[in-house]
Amino acid sequence: MARRTPRDWLVDGLLFLLSLAWAVLAFGDSLGPEPEMALNAGPSWLNEVDLVLGVWASTALWLRRRWPVGLAVVTLPLILFSVSASVALVVILFTVLVHRPLPVAAALTAVHLLSSPVFLAVRPDPAMPYWASVAFTVLVIGVIVAWALFVRARRQLVLSLRERADRAEAEQQLRVAQARQLERTRIAREMHDVLAHRISLLSLHAGALEFRPDAPAEEVAKAAGVIRASAHAALQDLREVIGVLRAESGAAETATPERPQPTLGDLPALVAESRAAGVRVGVVDAVADAAAVPAAVGRSAYRIVQEGLTNARKHAPGALVSVQLAGRPGDGLAVEIRNPWPVGEPPAPAIPGTGTGLVGVAERVSLAGGRLEHGRDATGDFRLAAWLPWPAS
Repeated sequence: MARRTPRDWLVDGLLFLLSLAWAVLAFGDSLGPEPEMALNAGPSWLNEVDLVLGVWASTALWLRRRWPVGLAVVTLPLILFSVSASVALVVILFTVLVHRPLPVAAALTAVHLLSSPVFLAVRPDPAMPYWASVAFTVLVIGVIVAWALFVRARRQLVLSLRERADRAEAEQQLRVAQARQLERTRIAREMHDVLAHRISLLSLHAGALEFRPDAPAEEVAKAAGVIRASAHAALQDLREVIGVLRAESGAAETATPERPQPTLGDLPALVAESRAAGVRVGVVDAVADAAAVPAAVGRSAYRIVQEGLTNARKHAPGALVSVQLAGRPGDGLAVEIRNPWPVGEPPAPAIPGTGTGLVGVAERVSLAGGRLEHGRDATGDFRLAAWLPWPAS
């Protein structure tokens, strides 16, 4: 049982005092000048026993929160003759009606109703005919039952609303946690694409310096500058993603804004960066209106091309990479990256990778509602092709 609150102690104390005061009042009435007109008219010994039972029932009210049904069963004999315990019996009945299952409460109410004629026969009301007293007693019990059922319904409604509010709050917290996790996953996927691209460029420039130690000083300085810039950008990207993934709950509001995401208009710069690193890239751009491509579709196309160029630099160094784009509103946007399958062993150590680049591309295309194909085709080339939806309006 839950520990009593200050309000519970106050209510229980008031009910105890009320029941005890009624027991003393009923016994005092029997000692008046007209005992035959008292509330508990009857033999003096019965009134004394009734007083003791009334005090005992009043004291037992402190147990009604823990054992209401057991207390109701123990005090059942008192409903046949006791006047001093009337208030305590009403409180016990009320408690069972409010807090216990309806079948148990209905059975206890039926016992009270059926015992009313017996009680009035033992303790007749001197101011009212017998059947009128029975009807009045039944009416009082009915009012008590109605009041208890009203309190029961109100309590259940409050509990239901509280549970619904708690459930809604828990669901809201779950949605926030899921949204945060999805956002972190998205950022991690973006950073994977960016870092893989930058580090592969850095590796190519470093490899050129390694295999051409006799290059002119201007070329060496230029390559070193590109390596420095690529390393700086890679570290900056890495710092951002680590900061996001380490952010604690609620830190999203104070996080710094993300840098602008690439679109289809940034593809020429991506291709130029790869060409500057020595990658031979051929581009066929047949997009009807590149400016009209939605930002999300253009970003996905950019990442697909970026991953294709990165894979070509890793696995087919020196090969000619073909990039083709075509599409129009309503028909969708088609992206294809193709390069010859590498022959023999690469001349330099392979660039390490996580092996999840194509997995991330597939997830990105799937989320966009598109299709992805990759692998070796009938001509022996490696082909990475994707179709992305481009709404007509």
